[in-house]
Amino acid sequence: MNRLGEATSPYLQQHADNPVDWWPWCPEAFDEARRRDVPVLISVGYAACHWCHVMAHESFADVAVGQLINDNFVAVKVDREERPDVDAVYMAATQAMTGQGGWPMTVFAAPDGTPFFCGTYFPRPNFVRLLQSVTAAWRDQRDAVRRQGTAVLTAIGGAQAVGGPTTPLTADLLDAAARTLHEEYDATHGGFGGAPKFPPHLAMLFLLRHHQRTGDADSLETARHTAEAMARGGIYDQLAGGFARYAVDATWTVPHFEKMLYDNALLLRVYTQLWRLTGDRLAARVARETVRFLAEALAVPGGGFASALDADTDGVEGATYVWTPQQLTEVLGEADGQWAADLYGVTADGTFEHGSSVLRLARDIDDVPLEPVDRIRSALRRARAGRPQPARDDKVVAAWNGLAVTALAEFAVTADALGGDGADSGGTADPDVELAAELATATAAYLARTHLVDGRLRRVSRDGLVGAPAGVLEDYGCVAEAFCAVHQLRGEGRWLDLAGELLDVALTRFSADNGGFYDTADDAERLVTRPADPTDNATPSGLSATAAALTTYAALRGAPQYRAAAEAALATVAPVVARHARFTGYAAAVGEALLAGPYEIAVVTGDPAGDPLLRAARRHAPPGAVVVAGSTDQPGVPLLADRPAVGGVSTAYVCRGFVCDRPVTSADDLTAQLR
Repeated sequence: MNRLGEATSPYLQQHADNPVDWWPWCPEAFDEARRRDVPVLISVGYAACHWCHVMAHESFADVAVGQLINDNFVAVKVDREERPDVDAVYMAATQAMTGQGGWPMTVFAAPDGTPFFCGTYFPRPNFVRLLQSVTAAWRDQRDAVRRQGTAVLTAIGGAQAVGGPTTPLTADLLDAAARTLHEEYDATHGGFGGAPKFPPHLAMLFLLRHHQRTGDADSLETARHTAEAMARGGIYDQLAGGFARYAVDATWTVPHFEKMLYDNALLLRVYTQLWRLTGDRLAARVARETVRFLAEALAVPGGGFASALDADTDGVEGATYVWTPQQLTEVLGEADGQWAADLYGVTADGTFEHGSSVLRLARDIDDVPLEPVDRIRSALRRARAGRPQPARDDKVVAAWNGLAVTALAEFAVTADALGGDGADSGGTADPDVELAAELATATAAYLARTHLVDGRLRRVSRDGLVGAPAGVLEDYGCVAEAFCAVHQLRGEGRWLDLAGELLDVALTRFSADNGGFYDTADDAERLVTRPADPTDNATPSGLSATAAALTTYAALRGAPQYRAAAEAALATVAPVVARHARFTGYAAAVGEALLAGPYEIAVVTGDPAGDPLLRAARRHAPPGAVVVAGSTDQPGVPLLADRPAVGGVSTAYVCRGFVCDRPVTSADDLTAQLR
């Protein structure tokens, strides 16, 4: 009996009809393994994973393979996005055993959960031989199997342990981190490393903040060039916006077509900040299109954003997105078809499979009249909409939705401050600002209403119903940071109060003795080891996200103890920042905010909408600055307490490290204080 039919995870539901007798992750599965005296097969993946689909089709949908599994194992299927704690433990084991990791992840464990053999994708013949070998080893070489498991536990216990040296995250370390990134930078194609190439959004956020604090031109150019290369490449959807998970090549040409919420949220922050710092029209366009992509492709009815769009369409990767010259001509006609092929780099040989091409921007469109481009894009989008579409993983993940809320709020205040630069609004209200602000507020409200249960966060929800998995540290950090962003956007005290409640839980339940954090709470389900990974990867680590939220909350509340907690957390990762900046990007970005102040900017005004002081504050705010606006002593906004309007006109108060400059009433004076 397959037990996945009632799962909230779309990934688990994809396997509900397998002949494998799957269990969800639960204590009862391991009890069953003890009763039967068989190993546990733990298969970990996620709904948008291409090779997960391949292994499912080849092996898990096969009746003979299913029978082999059912006869000799208890099979447990795990959605890594729903249970990142389980994924983290067994990924550490997989990396310790094989030197690499990935999904699908295939783990064989004793009934107590101790892993003794790990791998990733196995073709069907190899997988069948592996199942037979593990069965024989468990039956005939039990002592050796258990010794192997003990060795793996020892290895991952050391890797996951919280401890080691700590040191303050200083300007010298951040300077060294920037130099490391410059040395690793691909000056030809942008980004870092070769194929496959992932969007380095967290490193880019750090570099933009580093440039703003230090004036370092190399940091700005590294971020700018990488942003341009990605936006012109096939990794970016040239018709509908949105970034794919990564490029399979070093030139950003051919993507792995899945689109993840977290990538697009973090890249929205990058392009928004690049636009703010440089006025770059391409950055403005991409930021606006990413807001629309989130709204059109990932917004879930009832609240929140879906996790991902699948890489495959009807089992074929990229089928929705690629084009041949003939297909362009069929949609656009001969002349426009040739023009579009030249614009988007569609050739007879193709850049993808079977002579098809991924659309990439081969010529500049940001400094020419947009009418022909818009007309062609619209026609191609309509034609593409008639094709089969990729599936959507519509579960709502708390942390990733927190990232989206922060990005949308930052876009809304930035685009408003820039007064329509890069827009085609003709001087009217900016619809993208309104859309971003509405989405940020509605999603924050959904998280507060649905995911916050009895003062604790839950990890996932679907169809408006919250799931059972407890929130991990990244959920608390990302959602708390999001609530701080909405507090600044809306000037409402409830968001700051909610952020404080989440951070108090993080400090109480997740803290380690050395100032760092574990990824799971002290009262969470006990796994074979307690995960604690401080490094940033596709998303900020729980430690970095929580340090960011603590830093922002301390500035908004005027509470130095939260700043001290952020500094202590960053001190645990500081020793590796200079050497491994690509994997500590968000920690370094938070460090830049702390070195800059962060500035606390309060604008006392009776009408924040369009106030020139508020626009100047948001446009020129130093790294990590907090900005609030409203009336004197506005309830729930500590930064407005006891701050009158000088002479009865709008007044700005600028503080840094809880020490304030004189109040100013002109945008020029405020800008001077912020530079």
